[in-house]
Amino acid sequence: MPTTEFTLNGNPAAIAGNKGTRLSKALRDELRLTGTKIGCDAGDCGACTILVDGAPVCGCLVAVGQIAGSRVETIEGLSASSTVTRRLQDAFLRHGAAQCGICTPGMLVAATHLLERNAAPDEQKVLDAIGGVLCRCTGYRKIIAAILDAGIEHDNAAALDGPAAGQAVGARIRRLDGQRKVDGSEIFGADAAPEGCLLLRAVRSPHHRARFRLGDLDAFVAKHPGIERVLTARDVPGVNCYGPIPPFADQPVFPERDALFRGEAVAAIVGDPAAIEALDLADFPVEWEELPPHFGMDEALADGAALVQGNRPGNILTGGRVARGDAETGMAQSAVVVEGTFETGFVEHAYIEPEAGFARRVGGRIELQVSTQSPYMNRDDIAKILGIVPEDVRILPTAVGGGFGAKLDMSVQPFIALAAWVTNRPVRMVYSRRESIMVTTKRHPSRIAMRIGAAPDGKLQAIDMRADFNTGAYSSWGPTVANRVPVHASGPYFVPHYRAVTRAIHTHLVPAGAFRGFGVPQATLAQEQLFDMLADKLGIDRLEFRILNALAPDQPTVTGQTIGAGVGIRACLEALRPRWKEARERARDFNRRNGKPMRRGVGVAGMWYGCGNTSLANPSTILVGLTPEGRIALHQGAVDIGQGSNTVIAQICADAIAVSIGRIDLIGPDTDLTADCGKTSASRQTFVTGKAAELAGRELRAAILRAANAGADAEIRFTDDGVSVADNGATRALHLAAMPRDARGYVLAGEATFNPPTSALDESGQGVPYAVYGFGAHLAEIEVDMELGTIKLLHLVAAHDVGRAINPTLVEGQIEGGAAQGLGLALMEEFFPGRGENLHDYLIPTAGDLPVVESILIEDASPVGPFGAKGIGEQAMIPTAPAIMNAFYDATGIRLHRVPATPDRVRAAILAAETRDAVTREPERAS
Repeated sequence: MPTTEFTLNGNPAAIAGNKGTRLSKALRDELRLTGTKIGCDAGDCGACTILVDGAPVCGCLVAVGQIAGSRVETIEGLSASSTVTRRLQDAFLRHGAAQCGICTPGMLVAATHLLERNAAPDEQKVLDAIGGVLCRCTGYRKIIAAILDAGIEHDNAAALDGPAAGQAVGARIRRLDGQRKVDGSEIFGADAAPEGCLLLRAVRSPHHRARFRLGDLDAFVAKHPGIERVLTARDVPGVNCYGPIPPFADQPVFPERDALFRGEAVAAIVGDPAAIEALDLADFPVEWEELPPHFGMDEALADGAALVQGNRPGNILTGGRVARGDAETGMAQSAVVVEGTFETGFVEHAYIEPEAGFARRVGGRIELQVSTQSPYMNRDDIAKILGIVPEDVRILPTAVGGGFGAKLDMSVQPFIALAAWVTNRPVRMVYSRRESIMVTTKRHPSRIAMRIGAAPDGKLQAIDMRADFNTGAYSSWGPTVANRVPVHASGPYFVPHYRAVTRAIHTHLVPAGAFRGFGVPQATLAQEQLFDMLADKLGIDRLEFRILNALAPDQPTVTGQTIGAGVGIRACLEALRPRWKEARERARDFNRRNGKPMRRGVGVAGMWYGCGNTSLANPSTILVGLTPEGRIALHQGAVDIGQGSNTVIAQICADAIAVSIGRIDLIGPDTDLTADCGKTSASRQTFVTGKAAELAGRELRAAILRAANAGADAEIRFTDDGVSVADNGATRALHLAAMPRDARGYVLAGEATFNPPTSALDESGQGVPYAVYGFGAHLAEIEVDMELGTIKLLHLVAAHDVGRAINPTLVEGQIEGGAAQGLGLALMEEFFPGRGENLHDYLIPTAGDLPVVESILIEDASPVGPFGAKGIGEQAMIPTAPAIMNAFYDATGIRLHRVPATPDRVRAAILAAETRDAVTREPERAS
């Protein structure tokens, strides 16, 4: 067997076997150096960046045979040997530059190479160095700041020790899980598997709609040594159907006869990894009969159109409706009415970590270690598929390398669970980048028609909206989008007359699901652009128009809810006033001084977002236990997908108990060890799970004080041999080792469940859909190249009412990352099923696309949230795209009705406008 010898992290190393193997794969599989991540296997994402003979390269583009005699360095080696890398790691933790962490090793390796050659680079040099490494979470700005700051000495003692007891909330505490992210030891879905694990590969439909027939599978298995089994619908022992919303569940593990979208798995092949990786599916026994698909919503809605799902007439999955007052009367009474139809396409989540995990059978139970946002939902669906009780399913979430909503749905889970169950051997599956883009859920394409009317003084009178969303072949989160959008399509403004009607429509395309905002970004694109049109017609400043109409605490929303305290939209908009004036003056001055090719514009947009499920139960449960050793165990099942819940919830819990955060040990998430904290979505974890942590912490504190017979204001102090409680000049010691223990081994514990107070919506959508809303407003400055059709975001100001910033650094990181995704929605991102299934053709923002984002944190405390806090995850991206599109109109006088505003669309719109202008001027020239 050929062997390649080289130096690895300063030591001799050798890799036996095929010299054509990708170096990234060999490092991970043969040498167990999983700090080198694989995100694309095409050199597009840079997650596998390593140093070869001192130069940064993508490990996926280097063959093992090419590194014979070379010096290879990975994040593990640099962490141990490089002072520069260690300074960078410290700076990344200090600045919050690692969120999910999947891109972090690649970023650090690239930055190490830069700083070893240039100790004080400028920003452009940093951008050049990390330009080949993609990040989907951070918006890059904190990464850039960390690299620029890495050479500066800092006193880290306070940061490492943490704030004093009772002062964690509001502190810029480093991520409690941050060290693992920066040294490459974090375990993601593809990073671990038991010895002897089988590998699974799906057989997928090459057609958007097809009938299929499987042939002799036993003969296929016999023909291919190393293949263990082929799984099909007939192998599902329970119910061959799953979905995140049980009443709408409709997706099979494997279909029996018809594949409803391109990439749907009709079978799975399980075998030894080498056999599976070498397998050519050309001889797999399946016959396809391609059938005519519905691509667009109009096709699916046409009379006589074939039904995608036979039990859903007219191909309508479901609809939503909110009505208040009389929209028609309101329009008739309006002095000015504007209207427009706006469209968006599919948007890919494009997280850097493809879906991955493994399953193993343990007696009569099944365990899955997977990348997921929703462990308990996974547990319940797997139990249904296997025909066992939920308690016999254990879900152990790995670190999640970005989710944004798509990892709420199951991906590898049903396949590996079924395979491990029937073979009684561990089975793993790792999606390729192509698979991930091809088959995972997307942001819903939308078509939104809206009319808005206002009185002469600028007060809003009426909004009337009808919106259709292409939900694809299966339901996924289509019902949530259809029901959330009508609540939010008014924006955070007082509207006396309102009607919003939505539909989720089935087509033969990849399912559309949850993606940061559940349809609200699409609706806000329409509503906020029409607000600019209305303000212009009324002759009112665009920002002042929004301030005039901003919802007040005592005004009802369009669902009739009076929120009361914690309505910070006016403060967000008013915070933009000085920047708005300055930016407008800058743009006018630039446009006066420059010729036609370059134009600048300024735009503004507001938003609101309900935290948590819409009018549904939404509980989280937290357990906090005091150990005999004086440690505090925090059992919290909220999955941290990069937003920082591991840290934020611990901060909340620490202050509720009034102890140092350094005394808290995090346990979970794990469905055997942590109670259900709900899914990580809908900006709910800080609010809902955080509140449960506050209540549980207060319960534990009360238990400690009761044990010490102390009053509520007593001070708890931890000592070497227990706890002392100081109360009114007296001190009482609790010797923990001598105290009785409960079934979990704790001497005292606190447990609490929090379910936000909401109510069901009636047939007109009236009720209390959310207990807490986040508010925000963005101001965008852009530059348009009128000849090339390109748009560049120059500056973004983001004001957000977060109630209470539990950790300002993490809040800023969410704002910057959300803004980056909003930029992508506005200017570059659109997925066309069947095309561009890679990160080369599907473009997401790079470090060079994001300007400085100025975050303004408004803290209008919620009376419901923990220490007044609200969610921020979804908030952050919603106003960016409409602010950019309003800035584009400000620069050019052209209103685009479809995003993304790609150069071809922009240039076509400019040419069309020039043609219209020429036609308008023609009579003048003739005269």
